[in-house]
Amino acid sequence: MRRYELIAPDLEFDRQQIVLGLWLLKRGDRTVAGEPVVELLAGEPVVDLPAPADGVLVEKLVGEDKPVTPGQCLGIIEWQEDE
Repeated sequence: MRRYELIAPDLEFDRQQIVLGLWLLKRGDRTVAGEPVVELLAGEPVVDLPAPADGVLVEKLVGEDKPVTPGQCLGIIEWQEDE
């Protein structure tokens, strides 16, 4: 089993705070690499954060409407290799 962290990027917008706006998937939902998992609010722009890999969203470490910092782990995706 592989675990991937969903990491908040450094958005470098002229805004002091980035907020996790909306989880687009529920815990237990399948992820597809490159598809949006969460929306981050950084002032006017809304930034979709994509899944780093195919798998299943197993943990949400930050709730909606909570501030996040660049490099912070927002959630965990697991991928089970076929045996």
